Amino acid sequence: MFDILVAGEINPDLVLSGNVEPTFDQVEKLVDSAVITIGSSSAIFACGAARLGLKVAFIGVCGDDIFGRFMLDEMSKRDVNVENVLCIPGGATGFGVTLTRGADRAILTYPGLISALKAGDLSDGLLRQARHLHVASYFLQTALQPGLPGLFERAHALGLTTSLDTNYDPTGQWLGLDILLTHTDIFMPNEIEACSLARTKDIDLAVDRLAGRLETLVVKLGAKGALAVRGRQKFTADPIPVNVVDTVGAGDGFDAGFMYGYLNGWPLEKMLKMAVVCGALSTRSAGGTPAQATLEETRQYDIG
Repeated sequence: MFDILVAGEINPDLVLSGNVEPTFDQVEKLVDSAVITIGSSSAIFACGAARLGLKVAFIGVCGDDIFGRFMLDEMSKRDVNVENVLCIPGGATGFGVTLTRGADRAILTYPGLISALKAGDLSDGLLRQARHLHVASYFLQTALQPGLPGLFERAHALGLTTSLDTNYDPTGQWLGLDILLTHTDIFMPNEIEACSLARTKDIDLAVDRLAGRLETLVVKLGAKGALAVRGRQKFTADPIPVNVVDTVGAGDGFDAGFMYGYLNGWPLEKMLKMAVVCGALSTRSAGGTPAQATLEETRQYDIG
């Protein structure tokens, strides 16, 4: 049995760090560091949850190529079960290039097979092996989108809880979630995503518009911490001090921390504090997974 089944995208990231901005006309600039690491919001979340001690299984689609094999090997090393990943001979695994500059970053993504996973790829037999179903990068997983409300409904019928982190919408449309959110137990957008979905620039108004449609709404506020709403409960959590090297995957580490608390039956305020700590600690090195928090590290902070 698994604590979490993650249905998501698979791609490595080339993370470049430096105080530079790309310029065309064949201008060459130097960066300070470069690393190839586990990419994709879903995979980074899966590794973060496993590092905290949760039993995690992953299903997605990749090619039988160097990038796909890299991802499967690295996820397996981090105790994520990848036996259900669909590896397509001749297929092209997606790939991301991220340029980080301080706390900001620019991202270029080649989709490849990122969008190929379908709701029908998740059988009832697979769902029955897990307690919880998590989906991230909704707007990149275009083949999954049409069947996702039904998948979440099917998961609920089989006794699973569900969570969603949409990530950014490259089209800028922010459409298609009305029905899905009614089947989502935990929704974990960041401030920009929450405001975009609620069609407002006011985060308080965005929270009011979204919270009533869900069991639990959790909003990541970056350097301002985070907030969580469940019914009449509303909590905020301040950020912790940390030497930020790279913010890639911080939101996914945050999600992993929150889900650890959720699946262990913690109070909402404690879950939120745990999430903030995990998100912050993940920024200590380049890439989304190398600095992900262990359970022992989180105990050094006043989580409650």
